[in-house]
Amino acid sequence: MAFLSSLNIGGSALTAQRLRMDVISQNISNTETTRTQSGAPYYKKSVVMRERPGSFSGVLNGESEKVGSGVEISSIVQDEGAVKLVYNPSHPDADENGYVRYPDIDSVKEMMDMMSATRSFDANITSINAVKSMASSALQIGK
Repeated sequence: MAFLSSLNIGGSALTAQRLRMDVISQNISNTETTRTQSGAPYYKKSVVMRERPGSFSGVLNGESEKVGSGVEISSIVQDEGAVKLVYNPSHPDADENGYVRYPDIDSVKEMMDMMSATRSFDANITSINAVKSMASSALQIGK
């Protein structure tokens, strides 16, 4: 049943949004991390998503069998330029001028991104449940 491929699309979106929420949680928990294992401050990370290969024109040209086969994580990028300098000469990670390099992470923006990811996750669960309901109704037709 071709319409059940919608479950794969919704499933890929659930996986992508879960990873997005994990990365956002990592950003929030490291807002005060001035030194990582590499010795540098923590750098904000962002998830880059893209559509899985498969387009309508590809189906028409015989290049692909699927249209819109879901979403996938393209990469997780670090913003290595996003640091803020705070004057605190008594901090163990202070440089020779007394400045400490903190990650430039806006907790409010991260929480808004988390809410967006949560809403997307919920919307995909709703679409999966709708497909399951349609499949169940289709099976009842034969009774």
